[in-house]
Amino acid sequence: MGDSDLLTALSLEELEALADSLLAPAAQPRMDALLVRRREGSLSAAEGDELDRLLRKTDQLTILKTRARYTLNRTKALDL
Repeated sequence: MGDSDLLTALSLEELEALADSLLAPAAQPRMDALLVRRREGSLSAAEGDELDRLLRKTDQLTILKTRARYTLNRTKALDL
């Protein structure tokens, strides 16, 4: 029985790189600035859309990183 959350097509090195990955350096300050503007109530509709896209990317990256860590942990547990 397979585990659908495992990222089996990636090497251990790729899994480690993915688990340690971060949002693109230029995206984080932009997202922070947009969050401040939203908190202040001065976010335009276009900026709101941009912020939504950045937040979705962050969520997707978090899910992938979690799956990579899960796969690494399962792989290490099976090797014991």
